Amino acid sequence: MITDERQALAAVDAALDGLLAERISRASTAGPSYRRLWERIGLACSGGKRIRPRLLLLAHNALGGDAHDDAVAASLAFELLHTAFLLHDDVLDGDLVRRGRPNLQGAFVGDALDRGLASDAATAWGDASGVLAGDLLISAAHSVIARIPSEARTALHELIDQCLFSTAAGELADVGLALGAVDVTIPEITGMMHDKTAVYSFSAPLRAGALLAGSGAQAETELAEIGTMLGFVYQLRDDLLGVFGSAAALGKPIDGDLREGKQTLLIAYADGSEPWKDVRHLFGRRSLDADAADRLRRALTESGARARVELHLSRQCEKTCERIEQSGLPEQLKAELIPLARRCAERES
Repeated sequence: MITDERQALAAVDAALDGLLAERISRASTAGPSYRRLWERIGLACSGGKRIRPRLLLLAHNALGGDAHDDAVAASLAFELLHTAFLLHDDVLDGDLVRRGRPNLQGAFVGDALDRGLASDAATAWGDASGVLAGDLLISAAHSVIARIPSEARTALHELIDQCLFSTAAGELADVGLALGAVDVTIPEITGMMHDKTAVYSFSAPLRAGALLAGSGAQAETELAEIGTMLGFVYQLRDDLLGVFGSAAALGKPIDGDLREGKQTLLIAYADGSEPWKDVRHLFGRRSLDADAADRLRRALTESGARARVELHLSRQCEKTCERIEQSGLPEQLKAELIPLARRCAERES
């Protein structure tokens, strides 16, 4: 029986390694390209903070759950789902780097270029690989859940489905906002933040832990609300780091959000200000160079948008901590969630 978090996370990693080894072996019969796809899926799954497994295991253990093996399996499913979303997100954003190295898509683009393919063909090969890899991991997440003997299995499948439903809505809104296909409003942006990040990264793993612990509807409802608030804090900080963070700490270029024209609260707050009007034509320019990116950063600071988002982040963090403190959750769980909220607000990567 696994009760220690480090042991549980090690068990999640071991289960992940076992699943990947089995899939890589099976893929070998379909040829070298498919085996390579699964090997690179393995690389995409490596590293990371394991936020979702940590949250699920935290909720399960603090609520007195004893379905430890099931909690490990569910944690694996959420990690697979997370990697699937990252792979799809990279395709949608056209990103070729993640965690300081070529991502799966970028590796396949590099292969194609090395073979002498034209840039368009190489990009198509990379995009197809990223989409298929994400699809395969979503399927694998459901497969893992299907083997959980717990009575909560059906509810976990439904929870995964809710994650997919909400995240797809968030991704569609994110792309639509950047392209101008969706009206840029603060409610639209905050809705996108909720759908794209808060549901699957925080709310759902906490709810899954409560489900497996059999803690009842009240605890699950409270954790769903608190998870949503945590996700909003996390995304606010992410938006700041995506413009003002360190490329070394983030493991990816920090000009990406500016180059892609990502519509965040940071941009919404700057819109209409004199400093932003002077540089607005640079925002979303694919050929954006370092000097132009620095001009955009200065405008976001001089307009007061950066300070406004930082204040909003601080207030949201405090509201989240207050909500946790006022909840009916066990004191042990509160004592873990409050510092987590502050780490979400202060993190550098």
